[in-house]
Amino acid sequence: MKKIIYYILPFFALIACTEDFTNTPAVGALSDQALQNEQGVDLLLTGAYSALDGIVNNNGGNGFAVSPDNWWFDVLSDDAHKGSTDGDQQELFLMETYAFTPSNPYILGKWEALYGGVNRANAVISVIEGIEDRDFTEKLAEARFLRGYFNFELQKIYGNPAFISAENYANTEFNQPNPGPIWTEIEADQQFAVENLPETQPEPGRPTSWTAKAFLGKTYLFQKKWAEAFAILQDVINNGPYGLNEEFVANFTAGGENSQESVFAIQFAADDGLSFNGNVGSTLNFPNALGWCCGFYVPTQDLVDAFQTGPDGLPLLDNYSNNHVESDYGIASDEPFTPETGPLDPRLDYTVGRRGIEYNGYGINPGSEWVRNTPADISGSYLPKKNVYHAGEEVNMGTADWGQQSPGINYNVMRFSDVLLMAAEAAVELEDLDTALGYVNMIRNRAKNMTYVQAEDGSPAANYIIEPYDSFSSPEMALKAVRFEKRLELAMEGHRYFDLGRWDIAVPVLTDYVNNETETIPNFGPKTSPFQQYMTIMPIPTTAIDLSGGILTQNPGY
Repeated sequence: MKKIIYYILPFFALIACTEDFTNTPAVGALSDQALQNEQGVDLLLTGAYSALDGIVNNNGGNGFAVSPDNWWFDVLSDDAHKGSTDGDQQELFLMETYAFTPSNPYILGKWEALYGGVNRANAVISVIEGIEDRDFTEKLAEARFLRGYFNFELQKIYGNPAFISAENYANTEFNQPNPGPIWTEIEADQQFAVENLPETQPEPGRPTSWTAKAFLGKTYLFQKKWAEAFAILQDVINNGPYGLNEEFVANFTAGGENSQESVFAIQFAADDGLSFNGNVGSTLNFPNALGWCCGFYVPTQDLVDAFQTGPDGLPLLDNYSNNHVESDYGIASDEPFTPETGPLDPRLDYTVGRRGIEYNGYGINPGSEWVRNTPADISGSYLPKKNVYHAGEEVNMGTADWGQQSPGINYNVMRFSDVLLMAAEAAVELEDLDTALGYVNMIRNRAKNMTYVQAEDGSPAANYIIEPYDSFSSPEMALKAVRFEKRLELAMEGHRYFDLGRWDIAVPVLTDYVNNETETIPNFGPKTSPFQQYMTIMPIPTTAIDLSGGILTQNPGY
């Protein structure tokens, strides 16, 4: 499967492979004048796209933290544990147990990667603004979409990042203050992209005006601008080119890449293990099985419990954690174990690897022998599935420098199901419960009618029962249902921590989570500090503040 070339070739390699430019100032460097043409703009735009994988800068930050799928932020939520042994990647263990400080290299690594992307987008904008005899409006719109994307990530993660303009970039004035949120600047970039990007693109991975509208809607949503968010997201739903795939699992396979459900995806490729163009930030996140590495990013018991349903096929919104789905934690693979027989949402077994259930075409999950931890560790007994390629699709397997897997599966930054759920959330806030009900039920009906994970005899692998809602009885119930549906649909896709924060429910939810998780993993609670309200945004990295000479200020609480 071919990927668009501007994603998979390093930026400087592209420069090295092009024809010589005249008046270049030094070997490997190009002057502004040399770049002020179509080829130069394309090269710079290639560099900006290549920053989407996060591999831009690494000056002291953790290299795994750059992953664009934000998997390690799930570790701060109730969806995932770090995995592996507690001592492996100790800095991430401190993140999971809420004992981190602003000097944690995971926090610095993500900061560096995102500002590297901002700077590459600014390089494109700066050069285009210096060209007077050509119209590069569409390429400028792509660059501004990318800058808006990188700045949105900075905003939602750090709360008060510094905004670096193209003019700052051109004048090397990178040391800018961070007086508060940069939503206005993000909206301006996204609005420009809405107005100037085409409705279709010849290559997958490039944003369209519909992509930009969806992201602008998300920006409104994060600011609680409900009417603005609902209007633009409903436009995307009613008039855009997107739809739900018939099969939920298609969003996580090679055959389903760049489908109608993909609003914006980062394009990865692994080329039969011969290249390093996979998602290198997620190279730790394969089960400890079949020669894979390294047992990180494992679902929680709390997440698994959330997939329980009642006899009516609806989620247990208020009491899902009263009873736990059967877990093989502490049970050896050669010891008897019977998987859960109660009713479950069928999306569970496309999201979580459980003992006794088929695993992505590689046979029945045998349990503990595929899990990399010890009884003293806090990561439980489950395995991730969405990020792991399926049997027969090993073209999506890359091998990184010390033998770990580099998954070549696209990461869907936004899926159409997310657009539906964001619109449903805005609709509830505007007291339009019928519209919210319809959007939620579109997603639940897809899950009901999809192909279920099967047992060896061809029957459903578990007692799957799921039904749409008949009605939402109140705005409070509707909001709870929409939020719960988002957890189920987008679990293990890097969204949960940020949703808990913007919903202002992180402290009570994560306090309950620690207590619930400790019922099945006794060591979890004693090793975990209480989650505090200020932790809903990350601190500004200590290194960044030090290098700024005091221009950057720390977020409250840290």
